[in-house]
Amino acid sequence: MRELRSSAFWRAVLAEFLGSLLYALLGLGASLRWAPGPQSIVGAALAFGLAQATLVQALGHVSGGHVNPAITLAFLLASQLSLPRAVGYLLAQVLGMLAGAGVLYGVTPAPVRGTLGLTALHPGVGPGQGTVVELLLTAQFVLCVFASFDDRYDGRPSMAAVPVGFSLALGHLFGVR
Repeated sequence: MRELRSSAFWRAVLAEFLGSLLYALLGLGASLRWAPGPQSIVGAALAFGLAQATLVQALGHVSGGHVNPAITLAFLLASQLSLPRAVGYLLAQVLGMLAGAGVLYGVTPAPVRGTLGLTALHPGVGPGQGTVVELLLTAQFVLCVFASFDDRYDGRPSMAAVPVGFSLALGHLFGVR
């Protein structure tokens, strides 16, 4: 409980809130259909990947730059994060994502909003199949994050943002359709 009284804890929680807000705003904003024609899956994947990489680089020294609840849960399960910090991060991430979607909703013209970037399963893909794909893509992302932040790997964790962003973009390219 001592951790809850620390200013570093609250700075980290605030960083996760801000990072999640920006991640949702930028990623979902790039996923909107601003012009007629097919939606750009590559553009959306790059936007999410670049947003993740940028936020890991910008916030990593404050909170670790998790921005994603799956990463926070993985760090908790690997005993790399305390339970109070994990709960704080998860709450901040959910609230940040909601705030980012709210800001996007407020600044986007009604005809462009559509479903605000919400995706659905392809008609030929069942819920079980979609769940397995999501679990596999989340696993590859989490493994990439752990490998990228492992000091034993290359001694340069400051470069973690690049593979983390690419890994997220790869997951989007495979899984969005």
